[in-house]
Amino acid sequence: MANFIAPRIRKAQALARDLHATQKRRGTQIPYIEHLMGVAKLVREAGGSEDQIIAALLHDSLEDGKGRLTRKAIADRFGRVVEKIVVGCTDSDPDDPGGEKEAWLPRKRKYLDHLRELEDPDVLLVVAADKLYNACSILQDLRVVGLSVFERFKGKQEGTLWYYSEVVKCLAGKECVAGLFSDLIVTVEAIQRECAVPERLGVDNG
Repeated sequence: MANFIAPRIRKAQALARDLHATQKRRGTQIPYIEHLMGVAKLVREAGGSEDQIIAALLHDSLEDGKGRLTRKAIADRFGRVVEKIVVGCTDSDPDDPGGEKEAWLPRKRKYLDHLRELEDPDVLLVVAADKLYNACSILQDLRVVGLSVFERFKGKQEGTLWYYSEVVKCLAGKECVAGLFSDLIVTVEAIQRECAVPERLGVDNG
């Protein structure tokens, strides 16, 4: 990630590798840690702080860490700012890590409601990096395997396209993520074109 990596970031990298050691990206053989490292890289390149980079590495730790890490443990190891960011990125119950998730659609609707109201620049930067990385991955795989890529996702094609379109609308106008947002809107519109979705998002990216 850089010639010099701060000790706290190294600690977060090691923890992320441990928490997600056996996990793969959905429908692939790509280790899940590649996603976390990729999001952290986007955050760093966007000028993110050490806390934001650490949170990027741990942003799925409550949601997909099999209950092995709690909010308190994150705060104890990395501080309250990192805890706040990780919680802000989590679309399931952050106080019940490893618990059974709510059904996909109501869970995503609640997270979008949260995102619309979100003003915290620390959280927004990591959220935007996460969504951009995911959208880029979908676009890349869509061009390789076609529409079957959506079989990997609970929302299938219709739900996935709807969700990312709504994410774009939620992040529109939030200046703290302007650079990442420009790339996100271009990527989501490219996904729509690949799926032969005629309408554009109608969001100003400038």
